[in-house]
Amino acid sequence: MAARDANGDKGRGRPSSAFTGHAAGDELAVKLSDLARTLQDEDTAQETLDAIVGAAVDTVPGAQDAGLTVVIRRREVETQASTGDLVRQADKAQYDTGEGPCLDATYKHRTVRLPDMTHEERWPEFTRRAVELGVRSMLSFQLYVHKGDLGALNLYSRERNAFDDESEHVGLLFAAHAAVAMSGARQQEQLRRAIAVRDLIGQAKGVLMERHKLTADQAFSLLVRASQQTNTKLVEVAEYLVDTGELRTREDR
Repeated sequence: MAARDANGDKGRGRPSSAFTGHAAGDELAVKLSDLARTLQDEDTAQETLDAIVGAAVDTVPGAQDAGLTVVIRRREVETQASTGDLVRQADKAQYDTGEGPCLDATYKHRTVRLPDMTHEERWPEFTRRAVELGVRSMLSFQLYVHKGDLGALNLYSRERNAFDDESEHVGLLFAAHAAVAMSGARQQEQLRRAIAVRDLIGQAKGVLMERHKLTADQAFSLLVRASQQTNTKLVEVAEYLVDTGELRTREDR
């Protein structure tokens, strides 16, 4: 069955329209296996993102710099990891102009190869600014998992025609590993935050139980009431109590 248009769902994870073939060997499989283990060992989500961009430059042929564009609240995007200032400036040029391979990869579910920035006509305002920065070619891959988009992996080079079919093939496999690692790191960080919040509220309840001889339910109800009366998040009420020994009131806001 033929693939849908590049904007359709079946364009996800597929090469760009310039792709004519690919080549790969056992060495790539070993590299990607090592990458998966390395990313799994990172302690925080940010460390995972930083490791991804560093590994992208080392793994994908032609890449001199790399960055990760991450979707925030579904429509906003920001660069959360990069190998250098050039990446952040080039990404900002795309965000400012609302055009570029990074945004197409993120929102149109496709791989985008830009061979020569000086002869590119698809994104005139972005390419003008990118050329001024010294960027000459780009390769962007959408990062996604089953439940939603994560953003894009963007590879940069100061050389024209830096990326070929092998770059795309390796990059597509790399992006798949990176997306899974990013998703897993996010879930772990959310879990850590949830545990930290639970522990903080538990400490605050303990303070109230000891001070006022309350049950756990009564102490929690008191925290909730303080949160409602001060229009403050429950976790902030708990943190204030643990830090100061006082239950937050309207006057404390």
